[in-house]
Amino acid sequence: MPVPPVATTAMSTIQLTDDDVGKTVVTSTGDEVGIVSGYRYGTAYVDPDPGLKTTVMTTLGWDDIDDDDGYPLQADTVDTITEDQIRLSSGV
Repeated sequence: MPVPPVATTAMSTIQLTDDDVGKTVVTSTGDEVGIVSGYRYGTAYVDPDPGLKTTVMTTLGWDDIDDDDGYPLQADTVDTITEDQIRLSSGV
């Protein structure tokens, strides 16, 4: 029997884990912005889509971080997490 996707809502506490590595990160409207490329010391890192606009990167606070490590994904910017995707909050 297939296991249903795990969904976390804004009403519960979002916790990013090592299990999120490889998941696609999308905006609240479904636009893909990158993939979770790593997880270290309680922080998930996103490798952004090369076409990601500078304004979105700045909004997320990713404009001054070294590209080699990816960009940190803060749990408070996440709306839901499913088996294969992380959806950002609409305010991001």
